[in-house]
Amino acid sequence: MQSAGVVADPGATFLSINTDTGERVLLSSFIVGSMVAIAAGSMFVMWAGELITERGVGNGASLLIFISIVANLPQSLSDTIALAQRDSSRVGGVILLLLVFLVMIVSIVFMQEGTRRIPIVYARRQVGRKLYREQTAYLPLRLNQGGVMPIIFASSLLLLPSAIGLSSTNPVVLAVAQFLAPNSWGSVVVYLVLILSFSYFYTSLVVNPVELAQNLKKQGSSIPTIRPGKATADYIGAILNRLTFLGAVFLGAVAVVPTIVERATGVTTFSGIGATSLLIIVGVAIETSKQIQTYVISQRYEGMVKQ
Repeated sequence: MQSAGVVADPGATFLSINTDTGERVLLSSFIVGSMVAIAAGSMFVMWAGELITERGVGNGASLLIFISIVANLPQSLSDTIALAQRDSSRVGGVILLLLVFLVMIVSIVFMQEGTRRIPIVYARRQVGRKLYREQTAYLPLRLNQGGVMPIIFASSLLLLPSAIGLSSTNPVVLAVAQFLAPNSWGSVVVYLVLILSFSYFYTSLVVNPVELAQNLKKQGSSIPTIRPGKATADYIGAILNRLTFLGAVFLGAVAVVPTIVERATGVTTFSGIGATSLLIIVGVAIETSKQIQTYVISQRYEGMVKQ
């Protein structure tokens, strides 16, 4: 912001260098104050999130992000209504954009809750004089293992060339920054590739097929028609690859569709509520409702035990 000339008065200069193009300030009162404010605010938000987690229902940090996103919805809705009232030709675009958002919310719910259930058979076992028969269960593998994290990683990495291009005069850097400018077709293509890459990367961190196969073998269970050990790990890995690809395609569609619809309709009043915001809203709402249901069931169970 300082190098772009946005700051009117950066204050005292603590560190500067002289270049061929002139003096360049590296550290000023504005930069020091911004660093302190961002660090202190981040620690305060973390502390508030931990308090909500300990005393409330749900993940505190996720709920704070959820609240900050939902707080902007009334303003976006009022701006959209005002735009439709000023220009009647935009009514069709507004209705189309709202329908797209509703369809995306429903699809996010289905995709977030979608799982591939792999059947598992537990072998017979004898405990004392009691013989337990074979039991069947399921190994659930979620369609979207990474959640919103691949989009966050991809969007953060995509902003790096633009940030570097603000303070660089190198023609190559400027060309890359222009190619990856926000809402350009180059950034859309690179964005989709990054989402696909980070989806596979994050899934490899969350789920380890070799470890799953070893745990199944230790528990005396196996997948029907699949030999325990390496064959089971390969089978789970192949399923994970297909699920991750489908989940990555879904995340890419969720990330790109709002931008395409906004550019097609010319309605930009919902530009602050993008793919990441929708995924966070739906994901946090689902997780919080599940935790509330678990809390209510546990309270009923404790009441039944006391009676």
